[in-house]
Amino acid sequence: MKVIFVEDVPNVGRIGQSKVVADGYARNYLFPRKLAVLADSQVAAAIDAQLKKKMKLRALEEAELAELAKQITGLEITLKAKVGENEKLYGSITTADIAEALSRAAGREIDKRKIELPEPIKQAGVSAVTIRLAHEITAAINVNVISEEAAAEKPEKKEEKVAAKAEKAEKKEKKEKKEQVSEEKPAEAAAGEKPPKEKKTKKAKAQKESAPEPAAAEVKPEKEEKKEKKPRAKAKKEPAAEEKKE
Repeated sequence: MKVIFVEDVPNVGRIGQSKVVADGYARNYLFPRKLAVLADSQVAAAIDAQLKKKMKLRALEEAELAELAKQITGLEITLKAKVGENEKLYGSITTADIAEALSRAAGREIDKRKIELPEPIKQAGVSAVTIRLAHEITAAINVNVISEEAAAEKPEKKEEKVAAKAEKAEKKEKKEKKEQVSEEKPAEAAAGEKPPKEKKTKKAKAQKESAPEPAAAEVKPEKEEKKEKKPRAKAKKEPAAEEKKE
């Protein structure tokens, strides 16, 4: 049976494409889901304009999806699960789980049908997963499944690291303040020091040189007067002695 695809069907046909498919596949899968219509001249004419408009919109959408593929390629999303012996999960990780986590990381909703996962993930660790955003647009991501216990321990370790980092920064700040104070003290001491004794001695010496002669220098004439008085007294005594002789 020949059909015209009105939607992209991965690995089967693209929108606007005419293709012969099995009758059962067309009646049981393509027609009920409105993915294709029967290809005859009457139907083709009716949907031609509609398909052209749809194909134009699809081209714009694919350009956006190509950008999204670049954004998420290589991305690693982490999912928590209960893990038993040999890293086996109690349960499994499905396309719905991956789509939900990926939508949060990408900032836009991604349909779980875009996740190509042959079977649910039942083992802890990293698994490579392909995301088919459009017929020819894919992105490869990594899904890391960890135990719930390990996930609970990680925030505690992170808090410890943050606390240790803060403590280290505080110690460094105290040390820097201490060094700054020790540098300021010698500067203050140097500023408040008294002038050296030598300067005082020089100043005193200069004052002494400019001062008038000491009082002892002025007393000398008095001593000379006394010396002069003594000969006079002696001269008086001599005439008296001469008078007695006479």
